[in-house]
Amino acid sequence: MLTLFHQPLCPLSRFVRLALGEYRLEARLIEERPWERRQEFLQINPAGSVPVLIDEGEPPICGAGVIAEYLHETRNGREPLYPADPGQRAEVRRLTSWFNDKFHAEVSGFLASERVFKRHMTREQGGGPPDTDAIRAARHNIRYHLAYIGWLVRTRDWLAGDELTYADLAAAAHVSAADYLGDVPWSEDEAAKAWYARVKSRPSFRPILAETVAGVPAADHYANLDF
Repeated sequence: MLTLFHQPLCPLSRFVRLALGEYRLEARLIEERPWERRQEFLQINPAGSVPVLIDEGEPPICGAGVIAEYLHETRNGREPLYPADPGQRAEVRRLTSWFNDKFHAEVSGFLASERVFKRHMTREQGGGPPDTDAIRAARHNIRYHLAYIGWLVRTRDWLAGDELTYADLAAAAHVSAADYLGDVPWSEDEAAKAWYARVKSRPSFRPILAETVAGVPAADHYANLDF
C-alpha cells in the first residue's frame, strides 16, 4: 500500500495525486501541515515539505518531481506519462518544471499560502493577515501563464505533444489550486479553458474536485465540468 503525505490545496501534492490517479494507484492519504514541523514527519523528510510518498520497503520518496520519476520508473507499464522519444521527454520535463517551479513561485504558491495556509499558522510559523501585495502579484502573473497554456494547446493536442503527460498534470494541479479560490480569469483565453475542461474531466481529477477546504469554500464553478 502506498501512503502519501500531502496538503489538499498544495499544488505539488495535487500533481502527485493526479499522477497516482492516472496510474490507477490507490494511496492512503495523510494530511500534513508542514508549518507545524512535526518531529515524526521530519524524521521521514528532514526538509519538512510535502508531498512525500511512502512505498513499503523503500526509503521515503520526497518531492513532487522525484515522486513523478519514481512512479515512471516503477509503474511505467500502466499509463506512461513520459513519451518514448528522448526529445519529447525533455519537453515534458521542461514544462513540468515550468509549472512546478515557476508557476508555483509566481502564482499558486502565493495564493495557497496567503489565502489558506496562513490562516492555520501562528505568528511564529509565519501566519497572520494575508499579504495583499503578494495576492495582487499572483493574480497579475497568472494571466501570462494562462496565455502560455493557451498558446501551447493551439499548436499541440496536449501541452507537450500528442498525448497527455506529466506536463498537463503539473499545469492542471497548479491551475486547480488557483481555480478553487476563484483566481483564474478564464474569460481571457478560451483555448486554455477548453484544455483545462478536458483535464478536469478525467477520472483522476474526481477526488480532488470533490474535496473542500475547511473555512474556505470553493468557487461556484470549481467542480463544474462544463464551466
